[in-house]
Amino acid sequence: MNDHKYTAIIEHYEDCLAQHGDSHLGVDWPNPLDAEKRYRVMLEVVREDPAGLTLLDFGCGASHLYPYMLNTRFAALEYHGLDASPAFCELSRSKFPQIDYTCLDVLDAPERLCKFDYVVMNGVFTEKRELAFDEMFEYFKQVLRIVFPKVRRGMAFNVMSKAVDWERDDLFHLPADPLIAFLTKELSRHFVIRNDYGLYEYTVYVYKEPLHV
Repeated sequence: MNDHKYTAIIEHYEDCLAQHGDSHLGVDWPNPLDAEKRYRVMLEVVREDPAGLTLLDFGCGASHLYPYMLNTRFAALEYHGLDASPAFCELSRSKFPQIDYTCLDVLDAPERLCKFDYVVMNGVFTEKRELAFDEMFEYFKQVLRIVFPKVRRGMAFNVMSKAVDWERDDLFHLPADPLIAFLTKELSRHFVIRNDYGLYEYTVYVYKEPLHV
C-alpha cells in the first residue's frame, strides 16, 4: 500500500494512548480480563520449553504482554518489542529500559527486521478503521510476507471473526477461506486456527515445520 493509508490505524492507537494513558483502554482493549486472555493465547503458540528462545512482540504498544509473560511458564523467553509508533516505543522504553525495542514500520524498511524464534502480533490486525476490507487484507498480507521469513519457528496473530451477531465497520472481520488460501499458497501449510477462548475473534498460529504433538 504505497499511499500508507494504514497509518490511520497507528494514529488511532496513539489517540487511545493520549486519552486513556498506560492501560488496557490505552491500547483499545475493552476490558483487562479479555486482554489477559489474549496474552495467554498468543504465548501458547510456543509449544516447547521456552528457555533460550526469542520472542518478538510485534506491535507491542505499551508492552503489557511482558509483565504478564514474567508470571507464566513463558518467563524464560527472551522478550523483544517492536512498534511503528514513536509514542508507544518511548513509553515501553521508559518502563522497561533493559528490553531491546525497535521503532519501525516494516513496510518502509523491511531489511531492518531481525530474526526471532517466535513473533506474536496481538491486535495488529483486529482493527481496520477507515480502510476498506480489500485495503486491509492487502496490508495484512504485505506485513505477513515480510514477517514470516524472519520467523524461525512460528508466529501468532489475531483477527476478528465472521461468526458474530453483527460486524463493526472499523474492525477487520476476516473469513477463514481467503486466509487459508493465502497461508497455504504463500507462507506455510502448518497452521492452527484457535476459536476456543470465548472472544469474537480468532487467533492463528503459523509454523515453519509440522508440530510434533
